[in-house]
Amino acid sequence: MTRETAVIVGVTGAFGQVIAKTLLGRGLNVVGVARDGDALERVKADCGEGFVSCVADIGSDEAIASIKGALPEGDVATVVHSVGLPVAGGVLNAPPDALALACNLKVSGFLRLVRACEDRMRRGSRLVAIGGHYGFEPSPYAATAGVANAALANLVRQMSWGYGERGITAHLLAPGPADTDRLRKVAAARAERAGKPLDEEYEEMRGESAIGSFTTPEQVAWAVSMLLAPEADALAGSTLGLDSGRRKGIG
Repeated sequence: MTRETAVIVGVTGAFGQVIAKTLLGRGLNVVGVARDGDALERVKADCGEGFVSCVADIGSDEAIASIKGALPEGDVATVVHSVGLPVAGGVLNAPPDALALACNLKVSGFLRLVRACEDRMRRGSRLVAIGGHYGFEPSPYAATAGVANAALANLVRQMSWGYGERGITAHLLAPGPADTDRLRKVAAARAERAGKPLDEEYEEMRGESAIGSFTTPEQVAWAVSMLLAPEADALAGSTLGLDSGRRKGIG
């Protein structure tokens, strides 16, 4: 029996590597997509059999053909868009062009990924975008993440209706801040803005969770894996908030 495939954009990132190992453990092939070929080969060596490297820039339409050409035989069970954004500052100081770049990578990039794989999908395949907490809780120090992830939520809803008649479901995962190098850069920007030591600001960010915790890559990978279940049809078009209890609003 031919193994099905998962395609992960941003596989060299903190979330992507853990997601790749989790889905390989579920018996899927994984096509890992990233711009940095050397980093991609390191992930491949770590993941082992079943991992296929695809060097592509998801910020360009040329990525569509590159990803199509890398797909092994068999159906595509899920695509996962896990692209991190450069820390560009807050709404008061971020370059305006940084917002356009963020939307190109997050929003247009997800569309490119789906277009590359849509012909190989079957009923029950999943379109999964990893957004983030700041798309729903706007913050003055995370301009690019807030704007791009809010737009991504809209795109996921559109995809849910666009692909729903084929039985393909779209999902948005919205993790809270995760304990990664990128978060420390965000914390450094916040600390500088507030005139505080970095460690103090970091712990204050941890305390913004109801359980005093950051989200982990393993928790995000668990959610991606959970969506493979047939029962996840009920979550079509929805957002799963993996924010460790950070949101205070009802809506």
